[in-house]
Amino acid sequence: MKYALLAAALGGLLSCAASAADFDQWPTHYTFSDGTDLGLTGSYAYDLNDFSGDRGYGTPATTLQDDDAMRRQEFGMFLKKKDVYDFTASMDFLTNAWLDVALRVETRALFGTDLGRIRVGQFKTPVGFEANTAARATSLMELSSANQAIFEGRRTGVEWSLARPDYGTSVAYFFGHDLQGDNPGTTAAGRAYWLPVHGDQTLHLGVSASVENPHGNTDGRGVYSDPNSRFRARPEAGLTDVRLVDSGKLGPTDRILRGGLEGLWIAGPWSLQGEYLRGVSQRENSLGDYIAQGGYLTGSWVLTGESRPYSNGNVGNIKPAHGYGAVELLARYGDLDLNDDDVRGGQQRDITFGANWYLTSHFKFQANYVHVLDEKRTAYSASDAVELRGQVQF
Repeated sequence: MKYALLAAALGGLLSCAASAADFDQWPTHYTFSDGTDLGLTGSYAYDLNDFSGDRGYGTPATTLQDDDAMRRQEFGMFLKKKDVYDFTASMDFLTNAWLDVALRVETRALFGTDLGRIRVGQFKTPVGFEANTAARATSLMELSSANQAIFEGRRTGVEWSLARPDYGTSVAYFFGHDLQGDNPGTTAAGRAYWLPVHGDQTLHLGVSASVENPHGNTDGRGVYSDPNSRFRARPEAGLTDVRLVDSGKLGPTDRILRGGLEGLWIAGPWSLQGEYLRGVSQRENSLGDYIAQGGYLTGSWVLTGESRPYSNGNVGNIKPAHGYGAVELLARYGDLDLNDDDVRGGQQRDITFGANWYLTSHFKFQANYVHVLDEKRTAYSASDAVELRGQVQF
């Protein structure tokens, strides 16, 4: 029944695709005479997850349940003036969590010389290329398991960044809690990328690293909890809370080291993207260091001839060049290893095939087929999922 309704909806959309370009430009912002731009931003996604297989564990805690629900309800605003500043504030109302809330200022406007940009507020930590792509612009529906497990998330802090035609770099320091009042501690982080080829083709090579010093926390009852660490990932499906691989809480943690290597190649309608990520939990009380590691490789082909857009060290959604939209086919192989020494968090390998239809700059439809293999201690699990998403963004 779900598939029949979806097919009917897609059929209706196909009938109006030829005139899609006519409503591509939405009046979601206003530009004043002095160049100041004030606008709204949003991203709403509805997902369907249909699982099969799910063999191996067979316990209620690891059973994958079919579901369809809202995946994302993001809404926010921005205020910017080119070459001077930009401010953004957005929230995911589905999870009641603040997203980016930050002010970025151009040093050119402050000092008359371009020495980079300074950003203050809450924003993403830099280790994880795929995780730092805007959620609305991810090519596959879910982040790779390596990014899920190792990416630190958003924190409040200050950042300096510099972008040049051939390279870019940034350093940041994050302090205190995030805007939800969670994740106490500090993080020092940096990222650098190099563009040995840019123009008709793009070759991006990057490296990033961070050192997190988690702090303990005292709850409202005066109970103190030691700083801790944990690495885990969903089975490439966003509507389940099941994690088939999970290090569990790793005990009192002094610091967490993260590092990443990233690469991206774009040549017309073709692209390859890959990462290797590593997280190290340095534990206290004579506990040894724990290492989580993983990576992925994704290939993309845009059948309709468009190219993935690249700017300032990351990628965005494809902008259709035809009235019927743009169509993209993808494949990804991913691996995440959470086994190390006495911790047997498990190993997850997955293969994902995807298709995207960018109807306009504001409407995007995605379909993914995922095959996941999990091994944890002596238990094995093989699961398959068909995932569908309809998304509107502005």
